[in-house]
Amino acid sequence: MSERLRYAGQPADVQAEAVRGIIRQTPLLVAVLERLPDLALPDSWLVSGAIYNCVWNHLTGRPPLTGINDVDVFYFDSSDLSYEAENRVIRRSKSLFADLPLPLQIRNQARVHLWYERHFGAPYAPLKTSCEAVDRFASTTHAVAARLDGQSGIELYTPYGLEALLAFRVVPNRRTDNRETHERKAARASAVWPELVVEPW
Repeated sequence: MSERLRYAGQPADVQAEAVRGIIRQTPLLVAVLERLPDLALPDSWLVSGAIYNCVWNHLTGRPPLTGINDVDVFYFDSSDLSYEAENRVIRRSKSLFADLPLPLQIRNQARVHLWYERHFGAPYAPLKTSCEAVDRFASTTHAVAARLDGQSGIELYTPYGLEALLAFRVVPNRRTDNRETHERKAARASAVWPELVVEPW
């Protein structure tokens, strides 16, 4: 078996610990996780590309930040759905994470339904949590989130497991009507990580 696939087919707890280990070895991700509590945001998570791209880079021996454009963070605050409230959080995060090598993109998932259709042309049912947003990602492979737990360990949220991620398969999430996003992201990822196998919609 290829060395990059060494965690494919392993038990779920082994796979989860492998991903936690890769996160711990990536200074950018550690910095985000350690500073995120300073913003005191409800239901906040480091999500998506910065995690799964770092995993692929680690397992293929590429530099840690290869192919990563930014770092996505979700939080869920339904107490104020105004753009102004979210923008205040964005400004605070820019100051807190100013020294990082990549920009942080932080968004209140309680607001997504207010702008999604205008931007993407399709309705989007209101979310109840940040994790529900992860559930709706266009590819199940991308559905991974992390935060520090109370014991300074790393809590993972992986609603579809980690097998596809660690097997280098990009699998569509057919629970959502998001074929275009799945195909666009898969094409971009394949250009950076040609080892990927893309499952068609």
